Amino acid sequence: MKKNSLVLCILISVCSVVKATVQPARIFSDSMVLQRGMKIPVWGWAGPGEKITVQINKQTKSTTAAANGKWRVELDPEKEGGPYVLNIRGTNLVSVKDVLIGDVWLCSGQSNMEWVVKNSKNSSQEISAANYPQIRHIKVPNTIGDQPKDEFEKLGNWKTATAANIGDFTAVGYFFARELYNQLKVPIGLINSSWGGTDVETWTSREAFQGAEEFKAMINDLPRLNLDSMVVYQERKMLATIAKVQGMLADNVRLTQFKKNDIDESKLPHSKLPGLWEQQSLPDIDGVVWFRKEIFVKPEDAGKPAEISLGVIDDNDETFLNGKKIGSTNGYNLNRIYKIEAGILMPGKNVMLVKVEDTGGGGGFYGNADDMKITIGQTQISLAGNWAFLVESLGKANAVGPNSYPSLLFNAMINPLIPFAIKGAIWYQGESNAGRAYQYRKAFPLMINDWRKRWNQGNFPFYFVQLASFNSANGNSEKGSTWAELREAQTLTLALPNTGMAVTTDIGEPKDIHPKNKQDVGKRLAANAFYGSYGMKNTIYRGPVFSRMQVTQDQARIDFVTDGTALQIQGTSLNGFEIAGSDKHFYPAKARLEGNSVVLSSDKVTAPVHVRFGWADDNSNCNLFNKEGFPALPFRTDSWGGITEKIKYRNK
Repeated sequence: MKKNSLVLCILISVCSVVKATVQPARIFSDSMVLQRGMKIPVWGWAGPGEKITVQINKQTKSTTAAANGKWRVELDPEKEGGPYVLNIRGTNLVSVKDVLIGDVWLCSGQSNMEWVVKNSKNSSQEISAANYPQIRHIKVPNTIGDQPKDEFEKLGNWKTATAANIGDFTAVGYFFARELYNQLKVPIGLINSSWGGTDVETWTSREAFQGAEEFKAMINDLPRLNLDSMVVYQERKMLATIAKVQGMLADNVRLTQFKKNDIDESKLPHSKLPGLWEQQSLPDIDGVVWFRKEIFVKPEDAGKPAEISLGVIDDNDETFLNGKKIGSTNGYNLNRIYKIEAGILMPGKNVMLVKVEDTGGGGGFYGNADDMKITIGQTQISLAGNWAFLVESLGKANAVGPNSYPSLLFNAMINPLIPFAIKGAIWYQGESNAGRAYQYRKAFPLMINDWRKRWNQGNFPFYFVQLASFNSANGNSEKGSTWAELREAQTLTLALPNTGMAVTTDIGEPKDIHPKNKQDVGKRLAANAFYGSYGMKNTIYRGPVFSRMQVTQDQARIDFVTDGTALQIQGTSLNGFEIAGSDKHFYPAKARLEGNSVVLSSDKVTAPVHVRFGWADDNSNCNLFNKEGFPALPFRTDSWGGITEKIKYRNK
């Protein structure tokens, strides 16, 4: 019996070796871009001890798969060029075709990086004009991991920047790449690893937190995560929340009753719209929620064709009026505008129903109140305000979101990319960290240093976007501004070597957290790259930067570093400056240009002590630029306490 078992084991082992096939990591696929001018790691899996040969252009490298089947070679640096075929041979041959050698940039962050070309400014023109076959893009799927992963469970294909593909590219990444390609004429690869609504902490490794004084106590108090257990826990937690709000989840009987015209809405739970439900009575809930509102129409408007606008809904919706479906949309970042055919609107009471599916992160209506309306000819009926709601089901697959635990996205969306050779990274994130902006001073540099250490490419270029103007909570110097404090934390991160920042005060949208102008964002990031990464030291890559303040009697003079360009005002008067005395109260300042300085005063401040510029959530009134059109960096001269200094990251 033992002898037969031994023979069987030998046969199984032999069969396993025979059937073993070499498989490169999924990032190595047709139409990809490899990094020029540095060693090119290529890796994957095969049978233990299997000989692997990798060949491209005129070079060949060989290695042997380790006992766990993993193998890796480092190709010698290559110049820009192609297309080539990357041949990987073991017991089988894998040929990766249409490979270009150029510069590869990692594009990461939250929704403003994830935002695609087809939803951006002038999208139709941009898509039809896209003809850049040497710009390539790949999107890393939104996935979480409780432990660092060596490989993606699945990964899409590299796509070329043509009209057929460009609509789904990261907009910031594409416009950045287009600037680079038009100037450099070398292939550009974009690895898009971004996820809307995510915190910086989820993009940082557990080991980085363990080595940081600011975070080591937090991370050491957290056990190693088991996602399966966490899903069960989160589901129980969500059901407990639902129980408090409405009892059990809605079955077919309750939903049928909810949809009727003659129910008493006062007995139902309500939510104020627009407003994400996580910020109201349904924290941490993902799934399907029905919303209901009764609308009253004058007899003279009944039966007429009309238009309904619901603003932006996260993620997907189906909208009904008086039992008739009038529209549906999939996408968390799209305005909902639907036509109402003649004959649907009734005199008196009409019932609107909106079925909303949230697949993770924020859920519900998050546009502007002014955008929620029905338009009937010249008549408008506001839809903002209280809506009844009913939770139908929970999104079990998303019971654990990307922000539920630190490091989840590093594990699943960054670690599998390492050590793929890259030129550098561009980053657009911070909105989700504004509530603890002061700690971002440490959290953001920690992530950058973590990535650099793990890639082992030295201090590779890291360029990021400062938060655009957006009226998050009417924040200003008087009330305090989380967004201003987050921008300050981003500015302080420039102390890290080989970093750069694109200032976007002038291209934000005060009522939209997702400004559509991604073209200028890409251009400003590219200007940083031209200056910092490509040796174009004559490039103007930033606007005026505060240098020093001098106080003379009742005036404060602010000097700027202008990189040799003159200060300019866009408009008739200079706005955005505030001045304060020792009482710490800031007042709008009278401001005038004198050469490359700004002179400030206020009738309410006889002895100036400190100055602020652009210190508000919505700082779009700031209009100091250089002649190249780059806006001045927001700043403050004081170090008076902010409103986020004591707010620390806590695991959800």
